Amino acid sequence: MHLTTPMTRLDVDEEEARIAWVSKARCREVDPDQLFVRGAAQRKAAVICRHCPVMLQCGADALDNRVEFGVWGGMTERQRRALLKQHPEVESWSDFFEAQRQHQNAV
Repeated sequence: MHLTTPMTRLDVDEEEARIAWVSKARCREVDPDQLFVRGAAQRKAAVICRHCPVMLQCGADALDNRVEFGVWGGMTERQRRALLKQHPEVESWSDFFEAQRQHQNAV
């Protein structure tokens, strides 16, 4: 018998927030195979993300969950690996990106 723990209200809220941004993603209108390519083709695939309204949420989700394959948030696999290596202290990439945005707006 396999037992699972019930989702807490916080878990449910987080999942609802994730579903909300996913539904706004520009790539929902694209064949997923275009985003799961190898090598230099990833840079071309990242163009799809360029004007996406949820690009930062997507990238943060991919980084938080250590997604290894595909283009997420306009970032290639290599770019995400580099960010993870450069900033091992980051616990929430959404918070990190928001702090970066606020810093840029203040300058």
